[in-house]
Amino acid sequence: MKRRGDRAVEELKKAVEVEKEDLRRRQRSKKFKQILTISSPLFMLVIWEFLSQTAIIDPRFFPPPTTILQTLFSMSASGELFEHVRISLIRILFGFLLGVIPAITLGLIMGMYSSVRHFFSPLIMALMPIPTLAMLPIILIIFGIGEFSKMVTIAASVFFPVVINTVAGVMNIDKVYSDVAKNYGANPKDFFMKIALPGAMPVMMEGIQMGQAIALLTIVAAEMIGANSGIGYVIWMNYKAFLIAEMFVGLILISFFGYLFSLLLRGLQSKLIPWK
Repeated sequence: MKRRGDRAVEELKKAVEVEKEDLRRRQRSKKFKQILTISSPLFMLVIWEFLSQTAIIDPRFFPPPTTILQTLFSMSASGELFEHVRISLIRILFGFLLGVIPAITLGLIMGMYSSVRHFFSPLIMALMPIPTLAMLPIILIIFGIGEFSKMVTIAASVFFPVVINTVAGVMNIDKVYSDVAKNYGANPKDFFMKIALPGAMPVMMEGIQMGQAIALLTIVAAEMIGANSGIGYVIWMNYKAFLIAEMFVGLILISFFGYLFSLLLRGLQSKLIPWK
């Protein structure tokens, strides 16, 4: 009996060591992936700096990143750049929420009720292919040339990917959960909050990720066309004045915020759907 107990202890120790080694291997793999994620943009910047400094590419059109960084600091020192960034971020935030909240609500209802889905699907399919900027004149006629029209423009571009992904997420929920909810007499509110919303969350979050990227694209284009402030305005006016380094500052800011928003949404996704 003693030998058998010792053997069981040894096997348990081996199992623990194997588990620890597997955990260490996963941690090393995670760190390596994090290094790759950071190194790829740094590598691109180093190559860009080298090509521009050696004039392999024309530094008038592609100034070195160090020059762009110096220009960023000088533009920030005046405080004007921060004002443009603040205005763009306000437009993006409120326009994004203005598009996402109705899209999630309508998407969940469409996924839950086939009659609602059949009613709204043709409208969504007909309006979705129209570029948002092509609708800008109509938006300006209805809402004027103020800040709200720019937010509506962003909302219109964000709405469609989110609503479509939300509907797909609800419809992909395993029928077993729906049957269990019906058998236990779940009311529509409980089904909406406890089945449809959590079940659609993984696919819905992918639509929201897509929506935030589209929001950045839209705000830049909208500010280029019909604004006198914002990051898009900075890019366009410096391009017209052939101030290329200043133009690249605006482009890099958009790239930075796109990456930042993506990380924030990924973090939110890991909290809301930890099982994924």
